[in-house]
Amino acid sequence: MSRLIAAALCLTAALGATGVSAKAPKTVPAKTIVVEMRDSGPEGAMVFVPAFVKANPGDTVRFVPTSPVHNAELIPTMLPAGVTPSKGAMGKSFDLVVTTPGIYGIKCAPHYSMGMVAVVQAGDGPSANLAAARAANLPPFAKKRMVGYLAKAR
Repeated sequence: MSRLIAAALCLTAALGATGVSAKAPKTVPAKTIVVEMRDSGPEGAMVFVPAFVKANPGDTVRFVPTSPVHNAELIPTMLPAGVTPSKGAMGKSFDLVVTTPGIYGIKCAPHYSMGMVAVVQAGDGPSANLAAARAANLPPFAKKRMVGYLAKAR
């Protein structure tokens, strides 16, 4: 019995000395975050709810219309470097799979001038493209809402 205990102690010491751990590293599973595209909401007419989302690379942000008059598309001047602009069809859900840390600007094309915009911040920040996102040229009401959303970003 003492030989068995001695062998167990030697094995434990050897594993500890080589840096091998019995515990696997913790990973955060990717999640799906749902954003509704609404005719009205807490901020008034033509809104995304929520309009500011924090996500991690690997997460999916699903934009779901509550009526057939909305779409979601990426604003080309408000994307992390290397991210290709894409858009969803009218009245259909659009999945944004977050691949790169940074700020992602979103708009509903038919209601863009009415301020229907949103922001996805991927990662904890600081976001490399935050200054560029703040400087983006947007329609006046969209800019007004966007300033508030970007104030929450890092």
